[in-house]
Amino acid sequence: MAAPPSTASAPSRCLSGAKPRCAAHRGHSSFAFAVPPGGLRPSGTRALSARAKVASGVQGASVVDGGVERPWKLSDARLVLEDGSVWKAKSFGASGTQVGEVVFNTSLTGYQEILTDPSYAGQFVLMTNPHIGNTGINPDDEESSQCFLGGLIIRNLSICTSNWRCKETLEEYLIKRNIMGIYDVDTRAITRRLREDGSLIGVLSTDQSRTDDELLEMAQKWKIVGVDLISGVTCDAPYEWSDKTDSEWEFKKDQKSGTFRVVAYDFGIKHNILRRLTSYGCKITVVPANWPASEVLKLKPDGVLFSNGPGDPAAVPYAVKTVQEIIGKVPVFGICMGHQLIGQALGGKTFKMKFGHHGGNHPVCDLRSGRVDISAQNHNYAVDPETLPEGVKVTHINLNDNSCAGLQYPKMKLMSLQYHPESSPGPHDSDTAFGEFIELMKSNRS
Repeated sequence: MAAPPSTASAPSRCLSGAKPRCAAHRGHSSFAFAVPPGGLRPSGTRALSARAKVASGVQGASVVDGGVERPWKLSDARLVLEDGSVWKAKSFGASGTQVGEVVFNTSLTGYQEILTDPSYAGQFVLMTNPHIGNTGINPDDEESSQCFLGGLIIRNLSICTSNWRCKETLEEYLIKRNIMGIYDVDTRAITRRLREDGSLIGVLSTDQSRTDDELLEMAQKWKIVGVDLISGVTCDAPYEWSDKTDSEWEFKKDQKSGTFRVVAYDFGIKHNILRRLTSYGCKITVVPANWPASEVLKLKPDGVLFSNGPGDPAAVPYAVKTVQEIIGKVPVFGICMGHQLIGQALGGKTFKMKFGHHGGNHPVCDLRSGRVDISAQNHNYAVDPETLPEGVKVTHINLNDNSCAGLQYPKMKLMSLQYHPESSPGPHDSDTAFGEFIELMKSNRS
């Protein structure tokens, strides 16, 4: 299959033609709990009226053979995995046929942030949490300007949304973004299969004219290893970023720091990484993945951030070369894909993990202090620490499998993490990593 487009300007990241499914025939209704006749509770507080929007597509009637109408939706989609297994499901969002790598995510919350994380380009995300969609969608939780994943796989689609920030249902959102979704499928069984056999290529389809064998052939022929996915998610041109974490959500009120000029390479960067750096006192210029290192150094930055991003680090030698030309000249901080690129730039090797790390509950140990953080992670590749040169220190390990989760090389003024310190979604344990980057830039000034 051809590599993704060279820019992120495309209206959809679907890897094969998925068309929004018309939902005009579905009515949107709501329910409310009325205030008691007395108006006030005995305690003196007024009873609140709770309203919740009913999600479309979950309880819509279906017509089966013989013209018999049923008051529930029937299976109309399939997930065919490359191992030959076929999983029947119900569809929501866009319709069509789509191919991607199936990975599971163990986060309990934050499905909107997951949908808009560019690191999921080329993948179907299976949520292990069974109940999805109950908080709807709001404009504040976007991690990028569009959805890059191939599709969403869930157990139960909430029949209603109830959240004070909700503006639309999950299905309405997926239709607008041209993203396929399926539900009423055994996500626990699929997760066990992925844990035993590793990540699998799959095909999602609502096209009843295609046979299972045709879909299986598509899955078995499609490859994601060695494909440059970064070029399809990076920005088109440099831009300035100035937004901080909103005061409503800021959990560190006592931050006092100088101003640091940081250049951030966009390999698929998340908005909250930029917000956290800005909240720590950084003025940020974001540049595309292929931006020359010489142009970055002309800006005389205090530091350079190499961001998260999708896919195989070995498939982007131009990015490795850029990292090689920058490290040692200014302090650098690598996150996720940036961490892997730093590993390769130092002469190390990366490898594809069996099923990767995806979720907001991964324990990580800081070997320097013994501190354990619960971290948010999203990657299918890792750095092999045994291949790194002398002087490079492994600072963090993932306690689930002892894989390398952080590096430090004082001689080259660099630090990196295999996970997401901004944790959106996820706990805020690792936010201190941004402060560590600030201290690295401070020490380089003196």
